[in-house]
Amino acid sequence: MKQEIKVPSIGESISEVTLASWLVEEGSYVELDQPIAEFESDKATFELPAEFAGVITRAANEGDDIQIGAVVAYIETDAAKPQSTAGNSEKPEVAKTEDIKVSANIQQTTNNTSYASGTPSPAAKKILDEKNIPASDIKGSGVDGRITKEDAQKAEAPKSATNVPASTKPTSPAIVAPTAVGLREERIEKLTRIRKTISRRLVEVKNQTAMLTTFNDVDMSAINEIRAKYKDAFYEQNGVGLGFMSFFTRAVCLALQKFPAVNAYITDENIIYHDYCDVSIAVSTEKGLVVPVIRNAETLSFAGIEREIKRLAVLARNNELSMQDMEGGTFTITNGGVFGSLMSTPIINQPQSAILGMHRVDERPVVINGNIEIRPMMYLALSYDHRIIDGKDSVSFLATVKSYLENPEKMLIAL
Repeated sequence: MKQEIKVPSIGESISEVTLASWLVEEGSYVELDQPIAEFESDKATFELPAEFAGVITRAANEGDDIQIGAVVAYIETDAAKPQSTAGNSEKPEVAKTEDIKVSANIQQTTNNTSYASGTPSPAAKKILDEKNIPASDIKGSGVDGRITKEDAQKAEAPKSATNVPASTKPTSPAIVAPTAVGLREERIEKLTRIRKTISRRLVEVKNQTAMLTTFNDVDMSAINEIRAKYKDAFYEQNGVGLGFMSFFTRAVCLALQKFPAVNAYITDENIIYHDYCDVSIAVSTEKGLVVPVIRNAETLSFAGIEREIKRLAVLARNNELSMQDMEGGTFTITNGGVFGSLMSTPIINQPQSAILGMHRVDERPVVINGNIEIRPMMYLALSYDHRIIDGKDSVSFLATVKSYLENPEKMLIAL
């Protein structure tokens, strides 16, 4: 019997997804719950498992935009499962995997079949062909040396010497145009769904909000001293490092409770206030910026915040964040300092009303009690929607965050 495989619903606001890659070949036999395709939504990627065992027939191509509920493949459940024998000279057909990390349960589902070292996935092969790079020149990082999509994207073609003709003395005073030296290649890549969503949302924020940015700086001396003194003991006791983000998240949560407008949303006719702090943390990945959420951050200890940040960051970089991990959020923190940014104006993460930008720490001369001292300083930037947050509240909020960061002991007695 031929069974339909449809794109499942992954969230109320998601009506369409992009077929990023097929994980199995046309006409191959798939097992129940075996991942057969990878899709990109507006916020994340996800795998589609087979709902039946049988032979698969594709109904869509890689790169297609597909509506939720649309048929993406058919599985013939009456087809016999191919049998492989040790004496057979021909290798059984192997379902190809894409640029994903195959877990133990998936390996078991595919009958523990390993791939030949140096074999590229379909997406990787396409990229290598475009770059004119032989697969034999690439060392794969996938299972059994499998060349993944990331391997192909990172691969660079060997630079060949460009033959430049020897110059000759002109026989006339005519001006000779210079010979172009070096590669002048261009390539066209389709925007990923995540990148299109980021582009659309950024333009919407600029057009639909009255966004302003206020700045301040913070002396990081006290935080540096605490981290230097207690980082080893903190790690031994909690299994995570004591980073800047726990201090900033804690300071933000305390300040949000004093200035509720900064933790609110604005709708057509109403303002929605929150008595909790769901703090979004911007994380950069190869596919773009994602913003997972720390739920009820105001209730977490420093160790609890650090554990949650680490968990979400690992999921983000492994492309394993779910829609639930990124939905909601009442305030965002973004750290451009990890990339060396000295100062910036972050863009609000709608429908939120404000975002705090962290930056790199530099030693700068500052006046302390009439004396010039060298202190580790960081610029802070608060971008906010002036429709809901007044200038007084925005400046006071940022000054409150600064006060908590420069006097961390206040955070221990604030609640």
